[in-house]
Amino acid sequence: MSETFKPDADAVDIIERENCFRGFYRLDRIKLRHRQFAGNMGPQLTRELFVRHDAVCVLPYDPQRDEVVLIEQFRVGAMDKSANPWLLELVAGLIDKDEEPEEVARREAIEEADLPLTSLWPITQYYPSPGGSDERVHLFVGRCSSEGAGGVHGLPEEGEDIRVQVMSLEDALAAVRDGRIDNAASIIALQWLALNRDEVRGMWS
Repeated sequence: MSETFKPDADAVDIIERENCFRGFYRLDRIKLRHRQFAGNMGPQLTRELFVRHDAVCVLPYDPQRDEVVLIEQFRVGAMDKSANPWLLELVAGLIDKDEEPEEVARREAIEEADLPLTSLWPITQYYPSPGGSDERVHLFVGRCSSEGAGGVHGLPEEGEDIRVQVMSLEDALAAVRDGRIDNAASIIALQWLALNRDEVRGMWS
């Protein structure tokens, strides 16, 4: 396999950057040129960039019971393209200033599921949609006890209405296979855990 492209300091030429919208998120319009594989600079392109805080997603896992804790909540992004916009997801939150991803994972597990995490296992970091967004996701598995987990949680002042679901890992993987779990972070984390289950249980049991 050939090596991936290694850009030099002049590989991207930002001609103009305009802020088009600023609210909870930000939208910028950027005019740029970038170096092509042949070595020359390509034509001017105009791209809209959705500017977001980086996110943390964590899959709470009980290695003794071989169970995962997922959350269920309404998602506006699924409203127009799904018969059911209440999605089964991981615990997740955005990174505020001066916060480490691990802090966010532990905080959000308490806020969204009333669930303490005793250890965190980093899975990966990735861009969910780099063609139009600069968001980067920090993905973890979190050690927990699923005994007694459940109920409805979230911050009322943020309009959160989050129901906790406890599932065996096998049932969660079946939900991935049949499409009931259809968001990227959950699919990636559950498939990673399926591949690494023995090592995780060995370390955490």
